[in-house]
Amino acid sequence: MERVEEHYIDLLYDPQTSGGLLISVSPEYVDDIMKAFEEKNMDTKVSIIGKVVEKGDKLIRFIRRTSEMDKNLLYRSIPKVDVLLEDEKIKQMIEVYGRDIVIDAIRVEMDRLRKFIEKCDSEEEAREQVQNLIEQIRLQAEKIFNPNMKKIINATGTILHTNLGRAPISLKHMKHISDIATGYSNLEYNLEAGRRGERYSHFEELLCKATGAEAAIAVNNNAAAVMLILSTMAKGGEVIVSRGELVEIGGKFRVPDVMEQSGATLVEVGTTNKTHFADYENAITEETTALLKVHTSNYRIVGFTESVGIDELVPLGEKHDLPVIEDLGSGVLIDLSKYGITYEPTVQDSIRNGADVVCFSGDKLLGGPQAGIIVGKKKYIDRMKQNQLMRALRIDKFTASALEVVLKEYLSEEERYKIYRFFR
Repeated sequence: MERVEEHYIDLLYDPQTSGGLLISVSPEYVDDIMKAFEEKNMDTKVSIIGKVVEKGDKLIRFIRRTSEMDKNLLYRSIPKVDVLLEDEKIKQMIEVYGRDIVIDAIRVEMDRLRKFIEKCDSEEEAREQVQNLIEQIRLQAEKIFNPNMKKIINATGTILHTNLGRAPISLKHMKHISDIATGYSNLEYNLEAGRRGERYSHFEELLCKATGAEAAIAVNNNAAAVMLILSTMAKGGEVIVSRGELVEIGGKFRVPDVMEQSGATLVEVGTTNKTHFADYENAITEETTALLKVHTSNYRIVGFTESVGIDELVPLGEKHDLPVIEDLGSGVLIDLSKYGITYEPTVQDSIRNGADVVCFSGDKLLGGPQAGIIVGKKKYIDRMKQNQLMRALRIDKFTASALEVVLKEYLSEEERYKIYRFFR
């Protein structure tokens, strides 16, 4: 080895220089030394960090051969968890968000920072990320702590937007719902009789008055309503549906799939654009258990079309002793055409025309909470109440209380108009 001045030796071999051990060797020995370290299988990381060059004013200049060492230094510059927990800003976060949330935020951000350094090619950007670690921890803790669902402005042009919460609940109604939710209630207790009651009793009479039906229940959404109806009335049998009514109702939930899950067998009749009365009649067999009509509320076929109305299906069902079921989709309880809006079949129309069971949504045109409302003949509704699916699909106290206050608005024409005036 060539003669090296003493002050260079002190600098290069002093472990205090960088917190580790620096070794300086002649270039011809580098490969042999690196091989020797590798063969020893040492845990210590050994890296070539540069070379000694001609001095200038007794200064040593290191030329980096790779960025490996830079990243190691950056990794080591990330504060440990126990060190961070002693930081005053972190302590303040703990007071606001709680220790567990802050520790989770620390771990998330430290993991994110390590991955960033691993992929980053800019030392400056990486160091900036390290310096911003505490602020990123604060933002992450805030994200964990604060509710993700928030109030937004609907600027889509679609009033009842499926992805934006559908029908808003009025502040007046929310006051009542809040009172119910924040305390105890008679959800399933009959105060007058002093015994266990039904959660459907709070709104069943209101639904019957509004629609003209004999009985009513509600489940958590309209797809669940269809499944419960078919499971109760048609499980193991065939249900006849027009091919043009086999709609997808959103979120890739399709009428045929819902029917399959209910245990009923789908029998398609007609074509996409035309279905005749004879198509239904000719499809009836000993295996037929129900006739189903589905309102295609989410699409239209115009032009060369033909369909069979509920008023025609009901006599056919009576002739063959088959229940007629109608899925109205969104559902509506007043004639919107009176207010200059395109006519939508009402629930009352279906009941008047003799439909045995009708289901529709509570959170769309009705203006209430998410629910699948079922109205119809009492003998069928009673059977549904006994179906084991009922407990799995039942509504909670929020929905029950919301349905009650919303449905009270339908007791008079004047109040009904107030609900729908925003459509004008």
